[in-house]
Amino acid sequence: MDTPDETCAAHPDSSYVELAVEVFGMLADATRVRLILALRNGEQAVNDLAAAIGKSPTAVSQHLAKLRLTRIVTTRHEGTRVFYRLVDEHAVNLVDEALKQAEHAIGTPHHHQTAR
Repeated sequence: MDTPDETCAAHPDSSYVELAVEVFGMLADATRVRLILALRNGEQAVNDLAAAIGKSPTAVSQHLAKLRLTRIVTTRHEGTRVFYRLVDEHAVNLVDEALKQAEHAIGTPHHHQTAR
């Protein structure tokens, strides 16, 4: 297998490493992880997201603004309502993998169990 060169994002010296750290930093918050999980099935308004994760609309708006600045979520306006959605599937994939890793820490991971 070829090793990636410095222009490849997967190379240890890539400038993308610092950006990846910023993404991990953005995901290092339980409210933002819950928002990403809530948005996995499509766009939602702030009040709906607040109800889904049990936080105030103000708190949810602040977290969504941070996710928007880092291009993890985007918005669509409909009249006075703002709907949020994930930009792509990558944030959900990162959260899913982190949850799988967390399962390993507490015992037999659900994702390794076979269906019966």
